[in-house]
Order: sequence, then C-alpha cells, then structure tokens
Amino acid sequence: MAFVVLFSTLSFTVESHYCGSSLVDTAIFTKAKVCGEDITSDAPAMKGCCKNEIEVVKGQDNLKLNVFDDLDLSQQLFITSFVYAYTALFESLPKQIIPHKNYSPPNLVFDIQLLDDVFLI
Repeated sequence: MAFVVLFSTLSFTVESHYCGSSLVDTAIFTKAKVCGEDITSDAPAMKGCCKNEIEVVKGQDNLKLNVFDDLDLSQQLFITSFVYAYTALFESLPKQIIPHKNYSPPNLVFDIQLLDDVFLI
C-alpha cells in the first residue's frame, strides 16, 4: 500500500532534445544533453534546427485521510466488533504444570539388553 501511495503522488519531468527530426537525448528528472549546437544561435539556417520538449507528469497532490469519526454508526460498529473478535483469537492458554520436568532418570549401571543378548530387529 505504501508503494501505491508513493507512485501515485510522484511527479516527474521528461525532457527530450531533438536536432532536426531526430531524437538526440531523452532524460527523466534531469536536463537532456544537447547535440552541441546552440539553440539561440543567430544564424538563420540554424535557427529552428534544434528544439527541446518538456513533458511534466503531475502526481496526485491531495490525499484524503479518513478518521474513525467520519464513518457512520454501522461502519464504526462493524470495525469495533471485528477488532474485538480478532484480538480475542489470540488469548493465551493457561500455563500447564509439568510434574516430571525436573526429574532426571537414574544412571545405567549395566546395559541389560547387551547382557541378555536381546536386540530389536
């Protein structure tokens, strides 16, 4: 959603430089490079040879921010009941007591399976 707001409010310029009928350079956010001839030259043959075109793409200027008080009563009731029901889903369970948590089994003195030659296959 943040990208949608960012790109909808973004304004930029596209500048193009033409020399005769051919495109020399196009630039976004910066000035286009010229072909080397001065656009304001006094020679009549060169006058009108090069031209710059600037296209400004305007983004959205105003964003409408809604407040909870702007909603009608049924929408406010729905939102509050939804939030209440959603937060009730995450109630924690009561802590269970594990009676054998601190019990450690006794040390084995003999390996009875090896002594009796009883093996699980």
